[in-house]
Amino acid sequence: MSNQTLTRAEVTDAIVREVGVTRQESSDLLDRTLDLIGSALEHEDEVKLSRFGNFVVRSKSAREGRNPKTGEEAVIAPRRVVTFRPSPMLKSHVDKG
Repeated sequence: MSNQTLTRAEVTDAIVREVGVTRQESSDLLDRTLDLIGSALEHEDEVKLSRFGNFVVRSKSAREGRNPKTGEEAVIAPRRVVTFRPSPMLKSHVDKG
C-alpha cells in the first residue's frame, strides 16, 4: 500500500500534460477552480462534482467535551465543518486500488 500524497504542483503538472496549456495557465485554472469550490462552501452551498463526490457544510452545535491531558470538562463552541461524500464511482475506484 502506497502512502504518497498528491500535491498541488503534481495536479498542475498533470493538467499541463493532459490539456496542453502552459504551467501558469494550469496553475491559474486550478486556483480558480479551488476558489469557486471554497466560495460556494463559505456560502453554505453544496458542491456536487459528478463521478467524484459531494462537499457539504454542516453546522455542529456546542457540546461538552473533555481536555484529554487534564480530564477537565470544557465547552466546545458551535462550528461549521465541511464533509465529503464520495460518489459510488469513486468508491469503486478506491476499492479496486
